Amino acid sequence: MTDDHTYDVVIIGAGVVGTAIGRQLARYRLRTVMLDRCTDVGMGTSKANTAILHTGFDTRPGSLESALVRRGHELLTAYAGRAGIALEKTGAVLVAWDAEQAVRLDDVVTKSKANGYLRAHRITLEELYRREPALGGGAMGAVVIPDESIICPWSTSIAYATEAVGAGVELRLGVEVTAVTRDADAWLLRTTSGSLRSDWVVNAAGLGSDLLNHQFGHDEFTVAPRRGQLIVFDKMARPLLSSILLPVPTERTKGVLVAPTVYGNVLLGPTAEDVPDRQDTATTAVGIHGLFDAARRILPDLINEEVTATYAGLRAATEHPDYQITTHDREHYACVGGIRSTGLTASLAIAEHVVDGMGAGGLSLAEADHEPAVPHMPQLAERATRAFEDTRMIEDDPAYGHIICFCERVTEGEVRDALRAPVPAVDLGGVRRRTRATNGRCQGFFCGAAVAAQFASG
Repeated sequence: MTDDHTYDVVIIGAGVVGTAIGRQLARYRLRTVMLDRCTDVGMGTSKANTAILHTGFDTRPGSLESALVRRGHELLTAYAGRAGIALEKTGAVLVAWDAEQAVRLDDVVTKSKANGYLRAHRITLEELYRREPALGGGAMGAVVIPDESIICPWSTSIAYATEAVGAGVELRLGVEVTAVTRDADAWLLRTTSGSLRSDWVVNAAGLGSDLLNHQFGHDEFTVAPRRGQLIVFDKMARPLLSSILLPVPTERTKGVLVAPTVYGNVLLGPTAEDVPDRQDTATTAVGIHGLFDAARRILPDLINEEVTATYAGLRAATEHPDYQITTHDREHYACVGGIRSTGLTASLAIAEHVVDGMGAGGLSLAEADHEPAVPHMPQLAERATRAFEDTRMIEDDPAYGHIICFCERVTEGEVRDALRAPVPAVDLGGVRRRTRATNGRCQGFFCGAAVAAQFASG
């Protein structure tokens, strides 16, 4: 990046929220750039979550989060269908495991109705165990939430960024903002790759949003990183459940859940640990053992299944119970902070909300000549027709018939496409998020060399 680049809008942060805002701004005649210090989009909180598309049934009624999750569920469900993002409507069952939790189930249904979601309802224990026969014994009640779904979180950020870039939004990765000043006309941002000027700035920096907010002269919230450790079980565990299994939530956390994934695995977690280090994504023996203890109660047979991987993500918790989204009209600055585990679901609605606020604050929102084209993402869903099964794709290009990752059945053609995409993979992690290669049972032990060779050859 050379000095003196001038933009209408700079978005700092290219996670699922930042890229959603970039996609929304691509609808208008604006010169927009997305910056992120990482080398790929969706690398922070967006990368490591429970991959659930929430209905918002258990958000705080009347909150901004409640409104945006409800709207976001509608928007992202529709967008996933258009963009080919893997999505599966499994429904969820919220299970009470003691008398105190059972008493709260009616409150769960009442809260759901207050949030505008009317389909949550109590079921009998007989129906619960008919629906989930592998569930641990001793459940004392349950509520079904039919519209909870599972989704591919990686494809979502990549799709937003791809649509934005295709419509002319610039994407600058590996760039960190080091200083912020303002003159009479614009913001001046010093970065690790030079300087740029912008009329408006959007702070979508996730775990660093409060620190960046300070640079803009504001102090509305402080991020307290909350680590969530998770365990991914082998695909052989998938028949153990048909729905997302939820605990009765508390004020602090949604608790440990068991959920299928669109990739055919089973996910257990997360923990909820306040940590001082904003980059502490380590898993711990205590955390993993705690998750196994939870599994023994929720789904006992799960602990006999093979573990494919463990990982941890950080959520941008703050001292406030709601999203911290503020538009400072006179300063031409918008801050999007405190976006926690529901941010994936709410992302498109957050983008609408932020851009509408910027328009009300003076940003010119003249529509572009052409509607941005929705990309079609590679098919990663286990239950869909994959490239290696698609005879038409293979006839057109035999590389789609050459499997190089056998655990996840990823082909040479898919890896090649990931390297040549509009928002390409620049390392093996990027290939993994775009194709599932090296993400299976062997964790790259068998296929790693072949994938690396493909990466090296471009």
